[in-house]
Amino acid sequence: MTDSISTELIKKIDLSKWSEQEFKWSGNLSINYFTRICAELLDKPHDDLKFDCQLKRVSNVLWLTFNADGTFWLECQRCLQPVAIQLNKSHEIALLEAESQVSALDEDDDYLMLDELVAMDQKKQLLDLSMLIEDELLLDLPIAPKHVDCEMAVKQVGEIIEEEPENPFAALAGLKSH
Repeated sequence: MTDSISTELIKKIDLSKWSEQEFKWSGNLSINYFTRICAELLDKPHDDLKFDCQLKRVSNVLWLTFNADGTFWLECQRCLQPVAIQLNKSHEIALLEAESQVSALDEDDDYLMLDELVAMDQKKQLLDLSMLIEDELLLDLPIAPKHVDCEMAVKQVGEIIEEEPENPFAALAGLKSH
């Protein structure tokens, strides 16, 4: 078992080096590490994410597991005010080298094919770990964040004139009297 030495999670991991030995990392990550998530957040101070990550091979299947814990400030889709979304979720994803490995997984297991994720760089297989993790975190964020109880932000322009709706059968009543 080998622990990473870096204080920040590495963005790309060399699978030829780490797929046979265990890779572990834990620490705090600035939200700025994930640029696509930052684009969704309000311009407000965010605490670091508490994070741990592990890449290990179990029964000839490479598994990425990670836990992320933190608060994301998004805009409430009802009142348009900031809403804190607490995210504390564990992920376990099988990284498969061949379609034949799918049969070794349970029905509920999440998996991705490595040939869709890995870039070759000078005979190294580089997994973009930061992009994969950011993809999963983006999927965890709500599409339409909202407070549990708030009023919809509505601006009324001018006065609303209420008219009595026309009766669609009024014309028929007129024909009946003739």
